[in-house]
Amino acid sequence: MVRFFLPRCTDQSTLRELDDMASDDQNWRYAHALFYRIRDKTLRADAAKDRRLQHQYSFEESCAKTLYNMSGHVPGQDSPYPFDDDSPFWVIPIAVGFARALGVEDPFSVSSLLRPRADAHP
Repeated sequence: MVRFFLPRCTDQSTLRELDDMASDDQNWRYAHALFYRIRDKTLRADAAKDRRLQHQYSFEESCAKTLYNMSGHVPGQDSPYPFDDDSPFWVIPIAVGFARALGVEDPFSVSSLLRPRADAHP
């Protein structure tokens, strides 16, 4: 989904980091720090009331939380605790909302998971 949004966003810095991080599970443990960099951007977008960036950073935050939670990193010793267990649940709904905010004609095109399977029977 990150790659769906990349060409539609002017601020691509943390989206690109998410894209790179998602392809290497050894880097998922760094998603906690990435989340806080995104959160700083979210707070600035909130203060500016920039709805488009609010949607973007909300999507990025949910992706970063999900990657960190999937990292299997054990909290303690130098590792932060995981985010809420429901973090992955929010990725797709937030992505659909983001696509709508961008004016994407078919917001469900953000993920193949939102398309009925051709072999599905009613």
